[in-house]
Amino acid sequence: MSGSATPEGDDYSATVLGSHWFSGPPDATKRMAPEPVAPDRIEGSVLRFGPGVTAAMPAPFPVHTTTAFAPAPRRRRLAGLRRYTLAAVVLAGVLAYLGWQRFGPGIEVRDVAVRTDPKGPACDAAADVVAVVATNGRPGILTYRWVRSDGTRSEQLTERVPRGQREARLHLLWTFKGTGNYAAKAELQLVSPGQRTAAVDFTYRCSP
Repeated sequence: MSGSATPEGDDYSATVLGSHWFSGPPDATKRMAPEPVAPDRIEGSVLRFGPGVTAAMPAPFPVHTTTAFAPAPRRRRLAGLRRYTLAAVVLAGVLAYLGWQRFGPGIEVRDVAVRTDPKGPACDAAADVVAVVATNGRPGILTYRWVRSDGTRSEQLTERVPRGQREARLHLLWTFKGTGNYAAKAELQLVSPGQRTAAVDFTYRCSP
């Protein structure tokens, strides 16, 4: 066989030498470094190069082929909106309650009664006359005056009623001196809220 024959068969394939292979005598002044091969895709901790496959490095923990999908952004948004809506409803309810407590209906008087010891005061002593004012438990101020049967009356007085207190007690101390009998009457005049009156009769008795 003369010369070099070029194979033409179907099973022929040319071998491409790497860049670290060279033809001819070696040149100490020139050495070609191998060109790096960039990966064409990345899957987990395994880098796949073309052509061929690099050996997979052991992972510090098992790598599963299945991937856990995070909840869809729309679901997360809906869940967040539900949480915010619930918080807003609770906050609105609290604010409405506090507003009703502060700015809701004021104090209302349900009933007024005046009483004292039916035996009357002792000689040269004071009668303790008490007006019991029943309310609706709301906070507010009662404005009132006392009128006595001896022709005297007090100035307008006020009593502050706190929230939750459903009864206010207003006192009048009427002092008597001397001997004899005196038929007395004490009347409470409620000025506000609303106008009401209530009175009690008693007798002062002091024998010489």
